[in-house]
Amino acid sequence: MLHRTSADRAACIDNPALFQHELLEDPSLARGDSERQRQLTLLTGRARATCADCPLFESCLYDAVVSHDIAGFVAGTTQRQRSQIRANLGVTVEPDDFDTFAGVTRSGQLLNHDELLRMRRANPDESLVVLAMRLGCSVSTVKRHMRRAREATTTETKLAVAKPTIERVLAAFEVIVRPFRSREGRVA
Repeated sequence: MLHRTSADRAACIDNPALFQHELLEDPSLARGDSERQRQLTLLTGRARATCADCPLFESCLYDAVVSHDIAGFVAGTTQRQRSQIRANLGVTVEPDDFDTFAGVTRSGQLLNHDELLRMRRANPDESLVVLAMRLGCSVSTVKRHMRRAREATTTETKLAVAKPTIERVLAAFEVIVRPFRSREGRVA
């Protein structure tokens, strides 16, 4: 990841109306409507130009491809283009589970083993009692799931997948996004 100085400021911060426009957030809203499709093309061009001049473009693109599954238009790319870049690089990004980070559970449902483990990773300093209260279950249930997870990791050895370098992400960006930009007649 690139070093950010206090003088760096993301270009999208100064233009929230553009980057939070409903058509950039959800391009499917333009389907079947030629005026909205034209508007989407104009918005996309303005957003791409803004991203291209941003001092944080490279780190923003890297984070959007490798670290977070972000919706909408980010770092000069659509959500679909970022998915294509990930496929090109062999990168998988799990969507962030904000409910788990906040400690929200769904009462009346069976305890999901993976949800318990995500909540434990998100809140490693909390006691098992607090975790059980958040999940609406007993401490023994939490302990049982934690023991199951420990046993699973000892029997299964998972290879850590190395994250791609920023250079590889930028190269994949050029392969995926450049042809699209050329078809628009914007950049050859």
